[in-house]
Amino acid sequence: MKHSVPHDLQLDLARRVARRALAGYLERFARYQPRLTWQGEDRAEIAFSALGASVQGVVELGAEAIDIDLAVPLLLSPFRARAIEVVEREIRSWIERARRGELDASDDTESI
Repeated sequence: MKHSVPHDLQLDLARRVARRALAGYLERFARYQPRLTWQGEDRAEIAFSALGASVQGVVELGAEAIDIDLAVPLLLSPFRARAIEVVEREIRSWIERARRGELDASDDTESI
């Protein structure tokens, strides 16, 4: 099931927001062994482990929203909403920082 986080940013700034948000997620939730693989400028595959099961998904950047689509095993389905909430909160936090002008070209995180 896809979940969208709307944004009103220019695409290049939205890309930096998405990269920063996902980098923050990786750092904050290292105990769940998160993995992130960028499949281009606007698409990333994410995965993490919880309770012995693996959760995989895709984050896609669009002109008006950042979409999150997680495939959650049945065992973890009660935690799906929480997982989406955590990723969305990180994205929204970076969107607000971008709106306040707290991101600039030096915040480019191509290596993430």
